[in-house]
Amino acid sequence: MGMEVHAMGYFTALLIMAAAASPPSVEGRWLTEDRKGVVQIAPCGGQMCGRIAQVLDKGPGVPATDVNNPDPKLRGQPILGLLTLWGFRRDGAIWKGGRAYDPKSGRSYRATLGLNADGSLRLTGCVLFLCQSQRWTRLR
Repeated sequence: MGMEVHAMGYFTALLIMAAAASPPSVEGRWLTEDRKGVVQIAPCGGQMCGRIAQVLDKGPGVPATDVNNPDPKLRGQPILGLLTLWGFRRDGAIWKGGRAYDPKSGRSYRATLGLNADGSLRLTGCVLFLCQSQRWTRLR
């Protein structure tokens, strides 16, 4: 019995150390910086992707479809469920190599994802050498 208890304690300690060693994930539901939507970030294959899970801006003139998409064939896609983040792969504590699509402008950007010290998400999008970051808040 004593050997089994000792082995179980050792195994539990290893699990705790492994969890502490891995960086926190960007997976989850995030309120966008402008507070107009919620994006669900989740694994998609070996990458991380994000889809619009909830539209909070219900004002007049807010389109229900992706009317600004540069591809006319895609302008009828519903905003709800729209893929807005794709292609992100973990590189240490940062998720790199992805793209972020802004349905308001119809443009996509090279992007990275990372967690700030306060647990918020930092989404940084770049065009050429100009980069801009947004701070998203995790929803429980």
